Amino acid sequence: MEVKCIIFDCDGVLVDTEKIGNGILLEMAAEYGFEMELEDAYRNFNGRNLKDCFRHIEEAIDKKLPETFESEYRERSFNAFKTEVKPMEGVFDFIEKLKIPYCVASSGPVEKIRLNLEAAGLLDKFENKIFSSYQINSWKPEPGIFLHAASEMGFDVKDCIVLEDSKAGVKAGRSGGFKVYGFANGFNNHDLEEEGALIFHSYEELSRMLKI
Repeated sequence: MEVKCIIFDCDGVLVDTEKIGNGILLEMAAEYGFEMELEDAYRNFNGRNLKDCFRHIEEAIDKKLPETFESEYRERSFNAFKTEVKPMEGVFDFIEKLKIPYCVASSGPVEKIRLNLEAAGLLDKFENKIFSSYQINSWKPEPGIFLHAASEMGFDVKDCIVLEDSKAGVKAGRSGGFKVYGFANGFNNHDLEEEGALIFHSYEELSRMLKI
């Protein structure tokens, strides 16, 4: 296929946030008796709607989390993102080489996407090309956010590829009819392959795969 548009996921694909966000979530949830290894958090939480993650925790501890849990998590994670977020290695060079349109489509709120892109020095690359599940009330693993992004960018599904790092994200892309490339991080390799993603380990490798 001739790739005419690239749809990036944000966390774990453009910006290195997953360890930060999952670490804070596990630390907070542990106060209520929840235990999970970081590797399992990558598998269960990455790419999912935050409320789905909270429901997973509540089912495991068999009780409701406090009403303030979400606001406290967002405040703590946002503060950490401002100072700790880094761009994924090689992403600047990859984007600079692109001769085709691209955008970002994420399950997170627009303000979170913008915060992370700005902290990583990538916001100027994605102005007016940011699409959030909160804008359409459809979250991965549903394909809505990717279909919305492709439509807004003016391309058919067959002309786009999706770059993802989560099982939910790959499932969303594949169920929408997209060809999906999975960014392997050591935790997610098997899950991404299982959902049908083409695996890459670095932007240098992806450049070779796409002949960019």
